Amino acid sequence: MNQKRRTTPIIIIILLSPVLFMGTILLSIFIGTKEIDLATIWEAFFHYDAGNVDHAIIMTARLPRALGAILVGAFLAISGALMQGMTRNYLASPSIMGVSDGSAFVITLCMVFAPGLSSSSLILFSMLGSALGAGIVFGFGSLLRNGLSPVRLAIIGTVIGTFLSSLSAAIASYFEVSQTISFWYNARLHQLSMDLFLLAIPFGVIGLVLALSVAKSITILSLGDEMSTNLGQRPAILKAITLLSVIFLTGTAIALVGKIGFVGLLIPHMTRYIVGIDYKWVIPSTGIIGGVFLGLSDVLSRLMNYPFETPIGVVTSLLGVPFFLYLIRTRGGKSHV
Repeated sequence: MNQKRRTTPIIIIILLSPVLFMGTILLSIFIGTKEIDLATIWEAFFHYDAGNVDHAIIMTARLPRALGAILVGAFLAISGALMQGMTRNYLASPSIMGVSDGSAFVITLCMVFAPGLSSSSLILFSMLGSALGAGIVFGFGSLLRNGLSPVRLAIIGTVIGTFLSSLSAAIASYFEVSQTISFWYNARLHQLSMDLFLLAIPFGVIGLVLALSVAKSITILSLGDEMSTNLGQRPAILKAITLLSVIFLTGTAIALVGKIGFVGLLIPHMTRYIVGIDYKWVIPSTGIIGGVFLGLSDVLSRLMNYPFETPIGVVTSLLGVPFFLYLIRTRGGKSHV
């Protein structure tokens, strides 16, 4: 299938995105332990009554959760697409390359040594942790022979991520804050407030603007540094901007709801299969598909063991782990082009 013939799905995805988002939000608000009918949801939006318990549940709990799932799904999916394009590594994603674990590790340190930090400061430190995790993984990869190959880099990322995660658990246990920290390792979508959601938007917008600004160049960069240089690009600067975008997007996502794996691995591959390899369209399409995917995964997590909730990480892992093994089996150690 050539690129021209993929114009139709691109248009369909973009035009249907408002419907997909609204449908996902309404479904997320509708489904929960407490049954709330559609008429009540309508009243909560247009005739809000602070004294109505159902209205309060919708506006203070279910709506922020639905919006947060879409936002975080979009951020993680775009981060994964950027990392895969920048490194030419089809296994690259925030959860595998140490970005998410680095963020959660620094948040753990903040919870222990600076528990009074504001939410905005926590987002900034989360970004710092994302940079730390990525720096350690790619640093080790560059020191080892063939360390930047897809499978080896994935192994290094998994090892470093496990180490940071274990170190975080040990620190949290020693300082008796394990319960607080556990929220960042098990996704706390149910605890997301509208105030925190609104606070995170400016940070996310910066990451999105950076991602869109390099989208066209990433298409060329994914062909290799030599090709990129021959076409007049400056790969080092381009990679720095791309990594900065990943740090903003992933750091914001982790600070909002904690670690959620495999979204950044699975969705970019799915998107490229649908729309092609032009990152000008891959980036926005990945954001749309990633947001809807995580929103629906959150709904599914409530239905799998109803009326109890299954951690959303279980849902994403059930899809992500088989796909991860499939990529290793079918692609071996090759980089994508």
